[in-house]
Amino acid sequence: MHPPFTSLRFRYLSLIFCYALVLSCSNDKTDEAAQFFLRGNVQLQKREYREAIRYYTEAIGKKGDFADAYSNRGLARFRNGDREGALADYTKAIQTDPDFEAAYFNRAEVLLDTGDPASSLTDLQRIEKTYRDSTFYQTRLGDAYVRLNNPSMAQVAYDKAIQLNPKNAEALTNRGALFFNQKQYEAADADISAALKINPDQPEALNNKSLLLARESRFKEALRFVDRALSEQTGQPYYLNNKAYLLLMLNRPDEALPLLRESLRRDDTNAWAHRNLGLYFLNKKQSAEALPEFLRAEKLDASVDQLYFYLGQTYFTTGNRAKACEAWSRGSTAGDELAKKAKTTNCQ
Repeated sequence: MHPPFTSLRFRYLSLIFCYALVLSCSNDKTDEAAQFFLRGNVQLQKREYREAIRYYTEAIGKKGDFADAYSNRGLARFRNGDREGALADYTKAIQTDPDFEAAYFNRAEVLLDTGDPASSLTDLQRIEKTYRDSTFYQTRLGDAYVRLNNPSMAQVAYDKAIQLNPKNAEALTNRGALFFNQKQYEAADADISAALKINPDQPEALNNKSLLLARESRFKEALRFVDRALSEQTGQPYYLNNKAYLLLMLNRPDEALPLLRESLRRDDTNAWAHRNLGLYFLNKKQSAEALPEFLRAEKLDASVDQLYFYLGQTYFTTGNRAKACEAWSRGSTAGDELAKKAKTTNCQ
């Protein structure tokens, strides 16, 4: 009835090294590179990412094989929203120093974020010996396995992360998302509730708690949680869509529509938002507008909850009984009880 849980990404390793000992007997350009590097580190700590990037670039200009400057510039670029630039910098750092394990760790994050979980896993496996006892490493490993559709290995990694640090709210949130998607709702709720006790303002956990409540039809209570998530991350498209869904369930469609429009403006590939926009039109008896939204959702992700039930309803209202029965049949095969009931009632 709602979009998938959101998962939390943990923070990158920031490499703030002092090069005084290494550079004490080096040339003037290398000394200048070190000074620019240290200035970049100051700006990075102050979250002045553009300035940090400028100083790291100066350092690299003085010392072209400055692997740590490439790595820290990658971090600054990522935090400034430049994922491709960050990926290029981490790769350059690794090319310059093939044993630079923290750069592999950070590149794995970018690779996962840019849709390449297989390469992300390769980087993580490259540094497993060093990082396997890190709760953050195990969290990232779990995230990679989730994206590779390997839930059993993902749970092993999340379990390890939480064993290493029971207060790792990120791992609890992400394991909760994994449980939810496997329909293990009690386990999901236990993890999400534990994460919120550790960090009551964690937006991913707040959003996910709202989805658990929505599943129990506790829509008003769920709305309070997603509003808190949006107060932490204004404009996050999944949260906007989730709030819109709750408003639809509370019979407040006029409030839901602008949120759906904004969610899709920010991320047009969210099948759940297209389904919910279709549901809005269906409830307004605007079948011609609803149909393309449901079909778009199907193209993006045919596993969206109750999609074929609503698609069948839309066809049925337009008089296309054959298409309606076909949609309900597909939903019934997928385990959608509403689609199964509609098929039994209308397609005999």
